[in-house]
Parts: sequence; C-alpha cells; structure tokens
Amino acid sequence: MFPSYDVIVVGAGHAGCEAAAAAANLGSRVLLVTMNLQTIAQMSCNPAMGGVAKGQIVREIDALGGYSGIIADKSAIQFRMLNRSKGPAMWSPRTQNDRMLFAYEWRKALEAIPNINFYQDGVKALLVSDDNRRVTGILTGMGQEIMGQSVVLTNGTFLNGIIHIGEKQFGGGRVAEKPSIGLTEQLLTLGFESGRMKTGTPPRLDGRSLDYSQMEEQFGDENPGRFSFTNTPKLTNQKSCYITYTDSTIHDILKSGFDQSPMFTGRIKGIGPRYCPSIEDKINRFADKDRHQLFVEPEGWETAEVYLNGFSTSLPEAVQYKALTHIAGFRNVRMFRPGYAIEYDYFPPHQLRPSLETQKVENLFFAGQINGTTGYEEAACQGLLAGINAHQKVNQKNALVLKRSEAYIGVLIDDLINKGTDEPYRMFTSRAEYRILLRQDNADIRLTPMGYSIGLASDDRMFRVKQKTEAIDEIIQAFKKEKIEPSEINQYLTERKTSDTLERSSLFSILSRPQTDLKSMSESLEKVRNILKDYEGETVEQAEIVMKYEGYIAREKLQVEKMNRLEETPIIKHFDYSSINSLSVEARQKLTRIRPETLGQASRISGVSPSDISVLMVYMGR
Repeated sequence: MFPSYDVIVVGAGHAGCEAAAAAANLGSRVLLVTMNLQTIAQMSCNPAMGGVAKGQIVREIDALGGYSGIIADKSAIQFRMLNRSKGPAMWSPRTQNDRMLFAYEWRKALEAIPNINFYQDGVKALLVSDDNRRVTGILTGMGQEIMGQSVVLTNGTFLNGIIHIGEKQFGGGRVAEKPSIGLTEQLLTLGFESGRMKTGTPPRLDGRSLDYSQMEEQFGDENPGRFSFTNTPKLTNQKSCYITYTDSTIHDILKSGFDQSPMFTGRIKGIGPRYCPSIEDKINRFADKDRHQLFVEPEGWETAEVYLNGFSTSLPEAVQYKALTHIAGFRNVRMFRPGYAIEYDYFPPHQLRPSLETQKVENLFFAGQINGTTGYEEAACQGLLAGINAHQKVNQKNALVLKRSEAYIGVLIDDLINKGTDEPYRMFTSRAEYRILLRQDNADIRLTPMGYSIGLASDDRMFRVKQKTEAIDEIIQAFKKEKIEPSEINQYLTERKTSDTLERSSLFSILSRPQTDLKSMSESLEKVRNILKDYEGETVEQAEIVMKYEGYIAREKLQVEKMNRLEETPIIKHFDYSSINSLSVEARQKLTRIRPETLGQASRISGVSPSDISVLMVYMGR
C-alpha cells in the first residue's frame, strides 16, 4: 500500500510543516503523518507570529527558504515592529494573524509541493533495525507499517498529553484531540531519557460581548512591514488589539479557586514556562503587584472569537468566568471555551547532535516541543533544520549546522544541546551574544546564501540578496565620498542639538553622530535626498544601521573570529574523556553525556571550565 519514503514527518504543527516542506523542496519523497488532517498548522495558542527574538527567527526561516514568514504575511491582520525605541539589534517584527487563514495557507502551500504525501493516523511506534541503532520507518495506530530512510518526530504536546481544568483531567494533545500513546514508552526502551513539561492557554471569548470603549486600543504600525523577503502582500487594512488589566478584586476571585488548582494541589508534575506563566502563577509569584496587563487579541478577519493574552489558566471554569466578568469591558463576557493546562512528555535535548539527529538512533530527528521548547517560532525553525538535515543524511550530504554567530536559530539549537533545559525554552535577544550581527533586517544577507547553496532558497531569492547587498554598499560608499561644507550642515546640526563642524566633513561622519538620522538628514539636505532617491526603504534603513553601528559591528566580528578558531577544532569521535584525569570530574561527566563535536561546542557546556578546554586542546594536538 505504501512506498518507502526518504523522510517521514510525524506531526503537522509548525515544526512538522516546515520539516516536510524543506525535505520535499530539496528533493526527498516525504510522508507527513498527522492524527487529523483538518488541524494542519493549527495555532494552538495565541493567533500571532514573531515578537521579541521570535520575529528574528521567523525572518531567518524565510531567508533560508522556509515558509513561516510567507504564511504569516498572507494571514496577517496586524503588523508591529516591537522595540523601535531601542537599538536595531532589538527590533522585532510581530504579526497578529487570522487563525483559520494561517492554517489554510499552510495546507495550500504543502499541497502545492509534489513530493509530499499525506496520511491521517497516529503513530504508536518506530520501526528500527535489529540492533536498535537505526530507524527504518513507523507503525501507525491502525497497524500500518510504513518504511522510511529517516523519521522526524514533531509531536508537540501530544506525547502522553493530559489536560487539566480545575479538578478535572483527561487525556489530550489539545482540547478535543486525543493524545499520542506508545512512542515515549518505546523510546525509553531504546535508552532515551524523558521528562514532563507543562504549558497552558487562556479562555477564548465572544468579542461581541465585550465593551471595547473601556479598553486601550492598540493599533498596528502606520506603515506596516512584513516578515518575508519575497513579494508577499503588505497590509493595507489592520485590526486593532486592546489592552486591559486585572485588579485586586479579580486576584481575590482567582485565589478562591487555588485549592482546586492542579498547579497548587500537586496534580501537575511538569514544569511550566518561566516567561509565560499562568495568571494564578503570576498572582502567586508577584504578590506585591495589584494588577497585570492583558491583551485582547482578535482571532481573525471574520470571526468574533478573541484570545485573552496574559490570562492563561487551569482554574475551574466557574472561577475563570467570575474573574473575567470583573475585568474592565468584560461585564457581559461570554466564554467560548475555558482555559486549560496541558502536561506532556519531552526528551532532554542533550541527546541530540547539532543536526537534531538523535545520538542513540541513526536517522531519527527530533524537532519542536519534544525537545523542550515553547512557541511556534522555536518549533518551526527546528523543523526546518531537521527536515533539511534528514534530507542531507539520506543523501550522504553534510548537515546544515548554524553557528551562534550566524543565526538566532543557531543560538537556540546550541543552547538546547549544550545547556539542556528543564523548563520550556523560549528565545530572547539576551540569549544571543552577537545580536548586533543577528538583526532581523539582515537575515537574508546572513542566511540566504546558505539556503541557496543546499538548493532550498530559490534563484530569485539569491538575486534579491545580491541586489540588496550591492545597493547597501553603494549607499555607504556614497556617504563616505560625499563631502559637505560647514555652511551647508551647521544649521541642521544646531537643530539636532549637536555641535557645529568647523571643517568640510563627509556625510558618513555626520550620520555617525548619535543625534542624527537619515530621515532628518534627507529632509534637510538635498545631497542626501539625491543619494537615496533610487533605493527602497528597507535597503536605506539597513545601510543606515551599518553606518551608525560600524564600530560595534566590527568589534563583534572580531569576537566571532576568535570563537571560530575553537569551532573549527574538531574533537576525535568516541573520545574517552574518562581517561583524562586532568579534566574535572564534572567536565568528564558532561562531555561524556553530551559528546560535543568541536572545542567551541565543548566550551559552552555548563560545568566545563576554560582550564578543561586547555586540557582538551593539548589532547587534540593544538
């Protein structure tokens, strides 16, 4: 009934969709297996993409040739560039999305790829070789054996998932969807370690029952941008979000249900996300705060359903509803469904290689929440890399591994493998030590050549990058070459509250001052307008960033060069760390467990000291 596939992807969430698309577009025969074909690419939690650091990841996925940015643009109902008041390393794009349109656009995109086949069923076991060292396919819930050269597991919250609402609990991977049973148990017999994590979601509400006049309206950007570096449509119309708050009365109502909360009664064993806590957790942990901010987010263009961001909860339905009615604008609120918490199995990611292939079973890849992450964007980028590397592996090609200095995706995967995580991992700009280099605006320049080199990014994408790079360089050279007299510039400098110049200066040196910017210079100086008149806004903006932050960028590049010397020093395969007494006991244990592939990777493992690295360098002949 079934042919043998090059890549079998289990699960069709954000990770699974990116994995299937990447492997298929590279030429692999792909089977995408999901328990429900009607929930492909479902936005299980908030109807949004991007945000702080997450927006950089979406742009990186797009630059490599993935789909998340394109789908987000096509389904966007609002666009905002966050952190504009900070430096450009912190700017992060975010879209509010139409939940149903997002899933529809993903399904349409996947069905347009000829190499992808679809099959609706659960997966209860892997097929493995006689020695248990290599995956050979899957066994479905209905007993079908499907052979595959590689398998990518993207099970999300479905592995032994349990949903909690107050004192009620029942099996489920999402509300109204059954959990996945059997895989965890088999993986444990194959020698894997597993753990439990917890996440949650807020109640969904009827927007027609809310009084928005009592809330603060949050508009999209006046000139909305987009995620994709391709010609996706820009928003011409946007829907607003709204901001409201809890208060002490609401907190008291919620506290009245704490004795029935699965979080506080011990029924939930898994660890929840530190940076996206439930409302009861926020009240408990931040007892000194008398209010918490809530975001009322529309679910789409044509639906009345709204998402109450900031009110994730697993309290009993009656307590949830009573508390909601005391929020400003919510007096007559109607609830479509209550919030809930979900516990699920994950596999600590130190068991993976940098390619996301497992160390114990060859040709088996993990991506998404199975690795302990939280968030659509974190899952999608892992899926993209797992799909790419599954294809590369079955075709005897080198894995694509991104360095920390090359992408936020590289930071995320490196953190997971070398540091592990015992709580749901979320990306932040603070996790990236080279964030001036890893800006959202230059993701295409950083990564499209890599995507193009393996055959994922198109000729058109590469042509656009070359054009953009040349244009940025032309602007910078023009600013360095073009001189301006004091009489032409000093009035502008006075207006910008910076000191006059006494000599002829380059436009580049004027722009280097912190008080100046291209917009105001262009408005005041014809020379600047003449230079910029033929260039697109995004190109001009990036040229300005490069010029204004030239010194910082150069400094980070020097740091990268130093680190790359360690990154390029491989560690002998199957190296016996236990035989080196000059290594600390902790270093021997951590190095043996994680099996780093380079000295750079070893240096980032918690518990491995600089002196341990020096010892390794001696043994590596350096």
